[in-house]
Amino acid sequence: GASSCSGCDSGSKRSQVICLYCSANGSDSKKQRLEESPPSRVLHIRKLPNEVSETEVIALGLPFGKVTNILMLKGKNQAFLELGTEEAAITMVNYYTAVTPQVRNTPVFIQYSNHKELKTDSALNQRAQAVLQAVSAVQDGSSPSSDPGVLDLAPPPSPVLRIIIDNMFYPVTLDVLQQIFSKFGTVMKIITFTKNNQFQALLQFSDPVNAQQAKLSLDGQNIYNSCCTLRIDFSKLVNLNVKYNNDKSRDYTRPDLPTGDGESANKDHSLLGTPSGALASYSSGGGYSSSLSLSQGGGAISPLSAAAAAAAAAGRVALSGSGVSGVLLASNLNEEMVTPQSLFTLFGVYGDVQRVKILYNKKDSALIQLSDGNQAQLAMSHLNGQKVFGKVMRVTLSKHQTVALPREGLDDQLLTKDFSGSPLHRFKKPGSKNFQNIFPPSATLHLSNVRDAVGEEDLRLLFSNSGGTVKAFKFFQDRKMALIQMTSVEEAIQTLMELHNYDMGGNHHLKVSFSKSTI
Repeated sequence: GASSCSGCDSGSKRSQVICLYCSANGSDSKKQRLEESPPSRVLHIRKLPNEVSETEVIALGLPFGKVTNILMLKGKNQAFLELGTEEAAITMVNYYTAVTPQVRNTPVFIQYSNHKELKTDSALNQRAQAVLQAVSAVQDGSSPSSDPGVLDLAPPPSPVLRIIIDNMFYPVTLDVLQQIFSKFGTVMKIITFTKNNQFQALLQFSDPVNAQQAKLSLDGQNIYNSCCTLRIDFSKLVNLNVKYNNDKSRDYTRPDLPTGDGESANKDHSLLGTPSGALASYSSGGGYSSSLSLSQGGGAISPLSAAAAAAAAAGRVALSGSGVSGVLLASNLNEEMVTPQSLFTLFGVYGDVQRVKILYNKKDSALIQLSDGNQAQLAMSHLNGQKVFGKVMRVTLSKHQTVALPREGLDDQLLTKDFSGSPLHRFKKPGSKNFQNIFPPSATLHLSNVRDAVGEEDLRLLFSNSGGTVKAFKFFQDRKMALIQMTSVEEAIQTLMELHNYDMGGNHHLKVSFSKSTI
């Protein structure tokens, strides 16, 4: 088999394991070998990453049925997994023939074993057995008889999970949640909302056992590389009441529900929007599952096609497709104060602003075009409802796909500005640190690139002259960075717009962003 796959030992006469690659690409001799090695409820898993845990291996089998035994061959990066029935094993092998199984973002190989069942030495395999009993108890909905210290699992209290998403650097939509959680059972209803500045969701399965499996496998996982971490508990509710089917709530059992007032749905502060067209690219044809990797090792459960997953690894998630434009409409602006430059700076905290157009016949409104739909949704979720120059700004997705530039000589009021070549874009470099420092507007600002000779008094004076009162100040050890706290979020927004990229002389431009700390 070496010509057709790496590391396949199907060629040896002794071995009765078959390589999925070889069987899928079957030549006559391979077909013959396929007949020699009948399906078995014991599967042989190879090429596992180092330090893999039993739970991660069991998670590969969980969606297909009950896992009845496991044997880890740690030194060899292999494991044997025994399923409750041969049918479950066949379903699992067939599924993973079409979809590469992954553990911690590493492809693994799964094939039938020539063992019909696993006989494991109880002493060697105690830990695996304990984990297994706990996981099996979850599947049966009963309490494990094993040492309760391993995994404390009571019968599942509710089919409803409460999901909180930490480090949400990219918008997580209702559809993305549905894709991830439906691997564990039928998702009936989802409600999403923002509470304490955190995106949360309630998700109802048809059966509490599915909720418990999903919680066991997904709690603590990342949706995208090193961000958007799922924190999952059972909800006290046992049934969700969904009134509308839209971007924020959905009852999959009742497609007839109204959408509610579309306009008002868009104005709501907690809306993260749905990249409607974008999802088609990975929801059709099973493309989504191929990169679903249940990895506990800091990797990602990537609901993205392989190409997009590669982009995510580079620090950008290219979720925006045909469905979502990168253009926002900001309204209720203070037209005396606001300029294309100030909007560029403020919205630039959440994405790379390409163009800004203040509307000629409605100067309290502006169109802001960002690099992609993802950045637009991020900016909208953070800036809608914030007070800017004394007025509460409204931010919604615009119907426009781009912001048009005026014809030569027609924009005498300088209301439209193209920023596409700006050196101030924060997110041009893939994987830049700026991706990890995206926070909601706050009264405390983070300053960086402070010039050596500049002291606390200079900075306090600079910020109070820009229309605010400085409440507290703290230098970091190297004095190139500092935190400065204004009396309100509104003041912080104002000083950020005025002082980000402020020239401190000697080619030092001050960098200002919102901080999650307080002083």
